[in-house]
Amino acid sequence: MEPLEHPDSPPRASRRRARDLGVVIGSCGTGPLNAITDVPGVRVGHTTVRRPPDVHTGVTAVVPDLVGPRTPLPAGVFTGNGYGKLVGTTQLAELGTLETPVLLTSTLSAFRVADALVGWVLRQPGCEEVRSLNPVVGECNDGHLSDIRARPVHEEHVWAALDTASDGPVAEGCVGAGTGTVALGFKAGVGTASRTPDVGGRRFTVGVLVQANFGGTLRVLGRTLVPRSPGTGPGGPGPDAEVGSCMIVVATDAPVDARQLTRVARRAVFALARTGAAYGHGSGDYAVAFGTRPDAARPVADADLGPLFEAVLDGVEEAVLNSLLAASTTTGFGGRTVPALPADALAGVRAVAGPAGA
Repeated sequence: MEPLEHPDSPPRASRRRARDLGVVIGSCGTGPLNAITDVPGVRVGHTTVRRPPDVHTGVTAVVPDLVGPRTPLPAGVFTGNGYGKLVGTTQLAELGTLETPVLLTSTLSAFRVADALVGWVLRQPGCEEVRSLNPVVGECNDGHLSDIRARPVHEEHVWAALDTASDGPVAEGCVGAGTGTVALGFKAGVGTASRTPDVGGRRFTVGVLVQANFGGTLRVLGRTLVPRSPGTGPGGPGPDAEVGSCMIVVATDAPVDARQLTRVARRAVFALARTGAAYGHGSGDYAVAFGTRPDAARPVADADLGPLFEAVLDGVEEAVLNSLLAASTTTGFGGRTVPALPADALAGVRAVAGPAGA
């Protein structure tokens, strides 16, 4: 069994989040943790698998407390560019229901992770008679920094991420499914954020979590930042802008149905454009959005969804920045090195764009 880490703890003190650097996106307030776990009943767990220098990978679990084959949650999915392996997509789109936690991992480990997720659900109380199950597992290709063909993520790693999932602060950067990912020319990883929009006269919470691994040129508050070389060493430069992926998970406690959640998921993928995403031929850009209320028989009116859409757009943009800022320079498979985004690169952006992103 490979070395395990369970970094279900606050981000490292040595790395700061976007708001710590004065980069504030939008005017809507955040939850207390500015994380997807601000949504009541949502937990996150990571298992990081490292075997330096060749293996930098892992699994991340987004676990709604109420989800299960007997108590599915309303959900929607949107594909921006479908070069990916999002397990469980067709049933999710057809029925608009989520039956399991949402897991994220490395491309060639997605199928093992899906099998392990099925095993974990089947052993949960109340699932003794379950004979059909739709696991939802997303992936990004971390093969630039990790020996992806080794497929080092196994059942014990998946179960550890699920069993240690917490509703507290979410570790970001080079953890779990983000351990070996690269985005916009820099080392990236997992990022998260939340917002508390007023929807139809009531205050709700929406949280997002991203696994960032996509190409393009970084933009912060509309200003393009020219990156350093995206990778050095014997393996040559980093991944081309045409390859990569981004998995986005959105959760909300607003009373919305599956159709509306599909609309929410679209906005999550649209938000990647704000960060400079290339949406290249080889990129898998997906969003899964779910509600934490099993019964959304009386959803909010479509005309009231504007603040929720805006909250998702702002949250995804901030989560991508957080994934970059929390990550560390990494040397991986084949001696390739991908640099971290230097925090001081954002100083000029603050001066030009202002604290509210105007």
